[in-house]
Amino acid sequence: MGMRELGTPVLDDHLHLDRNGARGIDAVRDFARSGGTHLLVVNKPSWHLGFEAETGADFRAVFEETLDIVADATDELRGRAWPVLGVHPGLVSRLVDERGFAPEEAADLMCAGLDVAAEYAAAGEPVALKSGRPHYEVSDDVWNASNRVLRHALKRAAETGVALQLHTETTEDLTDVGAWAEDAGLPPERVVKHYASGTLAGVTKSVMCEKDYLETAVESGEPFLMETDYVDDPDRPGAVMGPKTVPRRVNWLLEAGRDEAVRRAHVETPEAVYGIDTEATLA
Repeated sequence: MGMRELGTPVLDDHLHLDRNGARGIDAVRDFARSGGTHLLVVNKPSWHLGFEAETGADFRAVFEETLDIVADATDELRGRAWPVLGVHPGLVSRLVDERGFAPEEAADLMCAGLDVAAEYAAAGEPVALKSGRPHYEVSDDVWNASNRVLRHALKRAAETGVALQLHTETTEDLTDVGAWAEDAGLPPERVVKHYASGTLAGVTKSVMCEKDYLETAVESGEPFLMETDYVDDPDRPGAVMGPKTVPRRVNWLLEAGRDEAVRRAHVETPEAVYGIDTEATLA
């Protein structure tokens, strides 16, 4: 099957790739064949790759792995891939519940991991850091520690001139985080809630590619991105959505005459949030 061209850059804003995953680089080929051109590849949670971090420096192996697979992905794309590096907010529970860390100690280790991610950002490779707070019920101590990590990530992103992707609780209102971003010197529109529905206040939404979410996002007239959160997990091969989903949804929007919204999600918002030019980087 030949490469499909949709006449526009097509960016998946958040997915994971793993050389030992379900599909690895074959997932990128599926994406490209369906018309996909650009990817933001987020490092997998450290423990999924078998790393149990003791120090911030221990995250370096996870980040290096991500940089390697981003280079491989770029080789397969008409556009290119970029890394997003950080510390998954769910790590706090692994540290506290399974490894006996106090919440504040867990936060210290996570902040140290973000400091290492920020070193890479300062050197120019990642276009965003990744942080957030748990999306499930936690104690007040863990919640407060998590918010400290999130605020540290905002500060680091501001200092290094990159965006910040967040994994958070299910919500349509992150104006609290938008205000913290302002405090940290990071424009709130450069903060992205990954796994968003079609409605979100406070920061930029990266919309999971459910058709009803996309219709809401398109109608809103607001900046948005599109993602699958593909996890490349051998035990859950299609989760969360398959790599062909964003190109298929772009095609669906174009067939409905929503060219302006496609441009917003795949050219204008990526430029405003990450400073990336999806048109100039298209071969």
